[in-house]
Amino acid sequence: MQMCAVIVAAGRGQRAGGGVAKQYRPLDGRMILARTLDSFLEHPAIDHVVTVIHPDDLSLYEEAAAGCDAAKLHPPVMGAETRQGSVRAGVEAAAALGAGFVLVHDAARPFVSPALIARAAQAARQHGAAIPGVPVTDTIVPLADGRVAGALPRSGLRAVQTPQAFRTDLLASCHARAAAEGLPDFTDDGGLVRHYGHDVHVFEGEATNMKITEPGDIEAAERRLNPGRTLMTRVGSGFDVHAFGEGDHLWLGGVRVPFGRGLIGHSDADVALHALTDAILGALADGDIGTHFPPSDPQWKGASSDRFLAFAAERAWARGAEIGFLDLTIICEAPKVGPLREPIRARIAAICAVPVDRVSVKATTTERLGFTGRGEGIAAMASATLMVPG
Repeated sequence: MQMCAVIVAAGRGQRAGGGVAKQYRPLDGRMILARTLDSFLEHPAIDHVVTVIHPDDLSLYEEAAAGCDAAKLHPPVMGAETRQGSVRAGVEAAAALGAGFVLVHDAARPFVSPALIARAAQAARQHGAAIPGVPVTDTIVPLADGRVAGALPRSGLRAVQTPQAFRTDLLASCHARAAAEGLPDFTDDGGLVRHYGHDVHVFEGEATNMKITEPGDIEAAERRLNPGRTLMTRVGSGFDVHAFGEGDHLWLGGVRVPFGRGLIGHSDADVALHALTDAILGALADGDIGTHFPPSDPQWKGASSDRFLAFAAERAWARGAEIGFLDLTIICEAPKVGPLREPIRARIAAICAVPVDRVSVKATTTERLGFTGRGEGIAAMASATLMVPG
C-alpha cells in the first residue's frame, strides 16, 4: 500500500513573529516549508505529498512549492481553525488518493532526516500507529499551587515529535469520531488515536529534528545550515518626528495609546516604528521608509506602521542577516512612556521576530526646550545592530 505524507502548514505561527507564518519565513534563502516538502518529495518511501494550508496563504504556498519536484506533490488542501481539523482534511485527501498509510508532519520541522522518515514509514506498516520520541534529559516535575508536587522518572518519558505514522483508515476513523463527538482540541494525533483505545508505539526520534517555534529558533537554524559563515556587524540609525493633531489616541511603538490628541503624518504617524524602520534599512544600506513607502502614495494613508517595520525585518532576513539589537529612544513631555515600555518592547519584538531582550525602549524629555518641550509633538531616535553575511 502507498504512503502519503501530510504536511500540516495551516497554522499562523505567531510566536515566531515577523508578520508572516513561520513556515513561509526564509531559511538560508529558501522558505521553511519548501525545505520540509523537499525532504518528503525526495524520499523513496513516500508516494504522495499533501500540504494543508491556511486559505489566506495560497500565494505564499505557491511560492514555496515553485522550486519543488511536482511529481509527487498534490494540490494543497485548505485547513481548519484547529490543527486537529487541518490534519483531518489532509488525511481525508490522502485516503482519496488511495494511500494506505499516512505520515503526519509539522511544516515547521525542516530538518527531518531521510533516516527518520524511513523509520516512520516502517513503523506505520509494522504497527499501524506510531510516533517518534526522544529521551527527556531535563528533570520534569508536576506542580501544585506553584510548588513541586513530586517527580517523574525520566527513563519512562519521551518528547514527542513528527512525522507520526498511521494506517490511513485508522487515523481517519479516529478523526471522524472526535469531530462527531465535539472533541476538537487534540494537538497530537498519537494522543487522539490512543484516546479511542488503540495502541500507539514509539520509535526513535532525533534531537536534530527541531521545531521552529520561537524567534530565536530561526537564527539557530540559520547557524546550523551555515556553521562557518562570516557575519559583518552593521549599525544603522533612524530619526523621526511627528506633530500632535486632532484625535483621541495615538500609536506609539505599535501600541494604541489613549490620549487627548493624535499624531499627524505618514500612515498612522507612529514615530517610534518609523525611526526603527529607518534604522534597519540604514544598516542594510537599503534606502529609507520614504523610498519604499512614499508619503505621496495614497495607499499608505492611515496604514499601520507595523507593516513598515515588518517589511524592513523581512529585507534583513532575505539578506541572511540577523537582527542583533534594537535600541529606541522616545522624546516627549507626554504621554508618559514608562507604563508603555514593556508593551512597546513586546510589540517590536513580535514584529521583528526577535527575543524581547534584544529590544530596548527608553524615554527622555528636552527639559521643556524645543518643539517637544513645548508639547507640540513627539520625536524618536533608533539604532539597529545587524549581523550581515560578509
